[in-house]
Amino acid sequence: VQLQASGGGLVQAGDSLRLSCAASGRTFSISGMGWFRQAPGKEREFVTAINWSGVRYYADSVKGRFTISRDNTKNTVYLQMNSLKPEDTAVYYCAAGKRITGQEDEYEYWGEGTQVTVSS
Repeated sequence: VQLQASGGGLVQAGDSLRLSCAASGRTFSISGMGWFRQAPGKEREFVTAINWSGVRYYADSVKGRFTISRDNTKNTVYLQMNSLKPEDTAVYYCAAGKRITGQEDEYEYWGEGTQVTVSS
């Protein structure tokens, strides 16, 4: 499975941004996709995930501001990020796997990251 993320950029605090992640290849082998992020000097952390049944998981830090959605026909997930804060600045990675959880090691496939920078 190959994952291609897009949509990062530089925005101001309070702005919105939408990330996309398209999966290709043996997509029948995965049951959902998620997003993780890594800020400078910090470990990579879970942001959100969705399985193909539509069940969603969110980190507490993004609940109410971020929304994950999917288009099964396109094998694509979207991350709508609203009310962005400077602390959301990070490289965002999409990931896919058979088990959709908040644990990084459950995900077998990873895309290259996309930079999101939120200025104050």
